[in-house]
Amino acid sequence: MSGEKIIASMIPVHERSNGLGGGFAAYGIYPEHREFYALHLFYDDESRRAECESYLKERFEIVDAEIIPTRTMREITDEPLIWRYFVYPRRTQLRSLQIDEREYVVRVVMKINSTMTGAYVFSCGKNMGVFKAVGYPEDVGRYYRLEEYEGYSWTAHGRYPTNTPGWWGGAHPFALLDYTIVHNGEISSYDANRRFIEMFGYRCTLQTDTEVITYIIDYLVRRQGMTYAEAANVIAAPFWDTISHRDPAERDRLTYLRTVYSSLLVTGPFSIVLGFEGGLMALNDRLKLRSMVTGQSEDGDRVYIASEEASIRKMDEDACRISAPAGGEPVIVYVKEGRRESVGTY
Repeated sequence: MSGEKIIASMIPVHERSNGLGGGFAAYGIYPEHREFYALHLFYDDESRRAECESYLKERFEIVDAEIIPTRTMREITDEPLIWRYFVYPRRTQLRSLQIDEREYVVRVVMKINSTMTGAYVFSCGKNMGVFKAVGYPEDVGRYYRLEEYEGYSWTAHGRYPTNTPGWWGGAHPFALLDYTIVHNGEISSYDANRRFIEMFGYRCTLQTDTEVITYIIDYLVRRQGMTYAEAANVIAAPFWDTISHRDPAERDRLTYLRTVYSSLLVTGPFSIVLGFEGGLMALNDRLKLRSMVTGQSEDGDRVYIASEEASIRKMDEDACRISAPAGGEPVIVYVKEGRRESVGTY
């Protein structure tokens, strides 16, 4: 499906944002370059681009590089330079460091974002991309000409920053490899989460609390080998009283996750949608302090997740099975070859 409907879905919730950040993530949009990492970067100016490109050429084979197409719009101002690169890691570098290519890409991204002022990698997965800016989301979608892209999965976000700045790099989604996060709410545990995750090489540099959730997912799923359901049981761990009433095996598993990864419990009101290669996960905080609804198309071939039903109806007026997931209970959707394979609450 093209980006046209996901752009339209943001219009009914216009008032949820204030024009200081909007963005989209799309999966399956680069089939001709599906084997390469697609790096999307913001640059302050040409000198920053030249510096960063020199660094990239030392560490990657660059298959293609171009300015990301946009259209001129009066609603979008203070535009940085926006480039994308299709790359793969130099094998000599992987052999020298004795790490796999995904870890290698993460290290390069963290190095650029934490040490190169005026250069920011805001997307770095395969066959997917993030598109974000300062503006209302429907304007951001038109700015990036997303109606010209086709993908099997889309997420979108309109930002209403309260205690962090509104700037291009701080708009949602936040991405690392193929993981992307859009978030409604506020993380009161941010400092504890950040201190823990930065012990493992991650760097929170984009001036908003949501960024840390993306790195937590990468750490738990890619580096610790957890399932998405297990990662959800860390981020939104059940209350101890709830755990005590589970059957023994489940009680032991949840106790282990909550004890060992206690610093990765995310507290405060939140609802998030995680995008990943081959699916989506929706998750509320344990008390369900932020709204979230899900639905499906009549034929069962599409799944919708939104803050409000109005957005779902904008995409599909005949959507059915509209429901609100319970607090702390993830809804995980898997697709195969661009079609829905399964959906379940875990």
